[in-house]
Amino acid sequence: MTKKQDNILSAALELFANEGFNATSTNQIAKKAGVSEGLIFKHFKNKKGLLDALVRQVEGKLGEAFSPVIFETEPNEIIKNTIEIPFKMPDADYNFWRLQFKLKWEVEYHHPEKMKPIKDKLTSAFAELNYDSPEMEAGLLQHLIESISVNILREGKESQIAYKDFLLEKYKL
Repeated sequence: MTKKQDNILSAALELFANEGFNATSTNQIAKKAGVSEGLIFKHFKNKKGLLDALVRQVEGKLGEAFSPVIFETEPNEIIKNTIEIPFKMPDADYNFWRLQFKLKWEVEYHHPEKMKPIKDKLTSAFAELNYDSPEMEAGLLQHLIESISVNILREGKESQIAYKDFLLEKYKL
């Protein structure tokens, strides 16, 4: 990928994550990236092609973030690693995560099955630890982690440390 393509993707990521896909024009992206609007169309065909390229990058980031949960076999570590996901997110990746949350409201890009491996892993961990309702416990934890993640993006990690500590204590980790 060329430096100009990187600049286009970086500009689009920042604008899409903070302003929204529909509210951002290719002209705004071109200005922010310091390129001509035609160059965007040459490399990405259209604004949707640009978003698709970013979505592929977001999916790569999701894979990185979820791997400590997916590849863990010990139930308590699975739960602990899940709780720690939003706290291990590098600050430099916040716009990727903001974009991910914004895309949850876009039918074409909302794919709840992306979270299925985490939920399945948590359900299995809670079942192995003899929780009464492992699937409900997994879903609850997943919702809490999503809420914590959103608040980290808004207010920073420090704002959510008490919830992390509470969850680690709740599950005796």
